Amino acid sequence: MRLIKIYTDSFKGLSAESWMLAVVMLINRSGSMVLPFLGIYMTDHLGFSLKNTGLVLSFYGIGSVLGSWLGGMITDKIGEFKVQSAALLLSVPLFCIIPIFKSEASLALIILLQSTISEAFRPANSVAITRYAKKGNITRSFSLNRMAVNLGFSIGPALGGILSAISYNFLFFSNALAALIAGITYIWFFRNREHRNKEIPSQEPEILSLSPYRDRKFILFSFFCLIFSVCFFQLLNTLPLFYKEAAGLSQKTIGYILGYSGLIIVIMEMLLVQIADKKFRLRFTVFLGTFLCGISFALLGFSTQLIVLFISMTILCVGEIWTLPFMSTVTALRSGANNKGAYMGLLGIGFSLAFIITPPLGTYIAQEFGFSALWMGTGVLLTLTAIGFYYTIPWMLGDKQNESDME
Repeated sequence: MRLIKIYTDSFKGLSAESWMLAVVMLINRSGSMVLPFLGIYMTDHLGFSLKNTGLVLSFYGIGSVLGSWLGGMITDKIGEFKVQSAALLLSVPLFCIIPIFKSEASLALIILLQSTISEAFRPANSVAITRYAKKGNITRSFSLNRMAVNLGFSIGPALGGILSAISYNFLFFSNALAALIAGITYIWFFRNREHRNKEIPSQEPEILSLSPYRDRKFILFSFFCLIFSVCFFQLLNTLPLFYKEAAGLSQKTIGYILGYSGLIIVIMEMLLVQIADKKFRLRFTVFLGTFLCGISFALLGFSTQLIVLFISMTILCVGEIWTLPFMSTVTALRSGANNKGAYMGLLGIGFSLAFIITPPLGTYIAQEFGFSALWMGTGVLLTLTAIGFYYTIPWMLGDKQNESDME
């Protein structure tokens, strides 16, 4: 009963704006049907080779990096409302015209443009979360948004599988429709809203105007975020290959495990974040979450039994919950009122770079040294990263600060 009360309390006190930002994210991500099927579309429908398909897909990652940088920079100049509105609405025609491009070069360019525009939405959205969240609720607001993302990504691919069986064009048009509905909903609700938080306090006055690219403390923190992301996002590529080749699982069983992970996130995130906010200091939460992720990957080096795979995934989900939303909290606390978009953009660049680095690096290590070496090495690297977080966060924010959340 106590856990149920903590869970229900985790949703209390969240602002109407935080809920609506999550709704917009849910609508947008529920339409995210293109990316999971883009590789299949290129090989099955357009007849691209695997090599050229991989090359074209890499342009999505490049666009993500550009979008994170550009979105963060523009957000500080014109505000998050205009950036989010433009990113959602401009995505609509771009999704619609993708089927027109049939060659590798032309498709790579349109994907680069589309991902740049769509990913500019992310830093602006993060800034909006910090500015509309009620005091003391910033991490839970980020978690609510992440819960919407995970729920949307559970819905989107399922619908995409059905639609792609009818026609691949439906994937692009459905994605465009979702972006349009999300954009209209966002503009309708936020067009006359005023920020709850006019200024986010910073430990150091110079942070108010400092570029994150000259903030050495934050650059070190971002480096650890990049290392974490490179390790963690094996969930999307190397880990399914391990399930298939080393564990001998069917695609159906792999889908069950990945679906289980999404379910755990949706059910447990708000509860676990609430517990961390009440019981842990910020640096310990991020340390513990990163360390648990390391344990989850290291377990895979010892056994491929199905029960072990589910235990590993459970631990990975808990670790993810106690790491990713709190990274955004640290970034919000470190930045000032006038450069929050740039800070969120730099954090997003680390995630985007991981999408480029992780697939070739993980598969290379697995091929040359074996999956066991990959998972053990990942565990060691994440343990070192956890230690780095533990000492870097108080160095940036100050030991005496209440690190659990923004007050």
